Amino acid sequence: MNEAIKNILERRSVRKFSDRKIPKEELDIIIKAGLYAPSAMNRQTWQFTVLTKTEDIRELAKAVEKQLGREGYDMYEPTALIIPSNAKDSKFGRDDNACALENIFLAASSLGIGSVWINQLHGICDEPEIRALLDKYGIPADHVVFGMAALGYSAETEQRVVERVGKVVIV
Repeated sequence: MNEAIKNILERRSVRKFSDRKIPKEELDIIIKAGLYAPSAMNRQTWQFTVLTKTEDIRELAKAVEKQLGREGYDMYEPTALIIPSNAKDSKFGRDDNACALENIFLAASSLGIGSVWINQLHGICDEPEIRALLDKYGIPADHVVFGMAALGYSAETEQRVVERVGKVVIV
């Protein structure tokens, strides 16, 4: 089996990260992989905002916790958070960002770095406290966040294998 297929089949979401920082060179590779994702008509209308300061990630997690009423919410305490955003009026923004996130997850996995999809910002980007933070991080006011990539080295010693049960119909 080639390495790309092996990476796809073995990648798992990590929901417990160590405090070990991701080297800048590896984070740059992961971001580049996101930039190389397909986008509708190759417009590449996204922006990638990367948080690496623990206090920024915690600040955003606390605001989400408050907004959604999810006591103890911490985004699994990653050491990096990649926030793809896209114009609210972009017909394919959600799809483009999903492709970018998958590239990010696979690139991270190939480097031994764990990741998990964080979905909580969609629908609350324009709430005043959340929007103030997105503004602070440089995310354009006309952008929405459909999902984020929480990244870090896994603090778990074993990966849980989940049986895949999706339906396949070949015609």
